[in-house]
Amino acid sequence: MEQKPGIVLTEEEAKRRRSRSVALGLVLGGLVLLFFIVTVAKLGGNVLNRPM
Repeated sequence: MEQKPGIVLTEEEAKRRRSRSVALGLVLGGLVLLFFIVTVAKLGGNVLNRPM
């Protein structure tokens, strides 16, 4: 069975795809960090000082 090649990107297209992926990853990481900071701020600093 002969294997057909998939979509072949030019070097410029591959660079653009990589830069978009990096930008999307940074945005998602920033949102995770923002949600974490907001959650910690809402819970307060004494959230770890509770009886088990």
